[in-house]
Amino acid sequence: MKPFLLLATRAENVAADGEYEAFLDAGRLVPDELHRMRLEAGPLPAIDLDDYSGVIVGGSPFNASDPDDVKSNIQRRVEGDFARLLQEVVERDFPFFGACYGIGLLGTHQGGVVDRTFSEPIGAVRVTLTAEGEADPVFGTVEPSFHAFVGHKEACSVLPDGAVLLASGATCPVQAFRIGQNVYATQFHPELTVPGIITRIRVYRDYGYFDPAEMDALIAMAESSSVPEPGRLIAAFTARHARP
Repeated sequence: MKPFLLLATRAENVAADGEYEAFLDAGRLVPDELHRMRLEAGPLPAIDLDDYSGVIVGGSPFNASDPDDVKSNIQRRVEGDFARLLQEVVERDFPFFGACYGIGLLGTHQGGVVDRTFSEPIGAVRVTLTAEGEADPVFGTVEPSFHAFVGHKEACSVLPDGAVLLASGATCPVQAFRIGQNVYATQFHPELTVPGIITRIRVYRDYGYFDPAEMDALIAMAESSSVPEPGRLIAAFTARHARP
């Protein structure tokens, strides 16, 4: 089959490699089936989407809603690369799945409002599918209500015109949406398991997501959590869109 493409922006190797392994496992893929490009390390090269089955975007310490004057040169370059790619993705309705930072990028690109109104601390939250989510060919493969890991400073507070709300939560109303038929974004992390979020808690201890003194308590919270359901979304996405 044609591989999927993971576009990553984490500069921290432990977190970046863990994210890649997480999407491999969740998507039930082998390394030849999931190519990775680390955009924080260099510009997005010219790519032909027809060489891939779909595009996956992971999370990031970047925030799409930050003012341009506080963004680094790297972040501005990364977001320029994404803007050009998303233009083609949306125009073609090309298979796309963006998690966390991905919803900020897609929501902003499509004219929605992404801000800090509905930020959520690191934790496991309940996500509930809408009727449209239950009817969706990807989201309809999971339970109508499930727990998933989150931890984000920004969120989509107003959906882009034409977007379909697929999932919501008590503290973050937009947990997932779809553009067209094949372009998805989630606020929660469908790829994250308990070991994965513990790694990120340790790596991002000093990045402003939480008080560093709370790290041990957050790890204990993660160890007591059960989040088996969200990863099935990635498996459903890759199974639906895998192309020979």
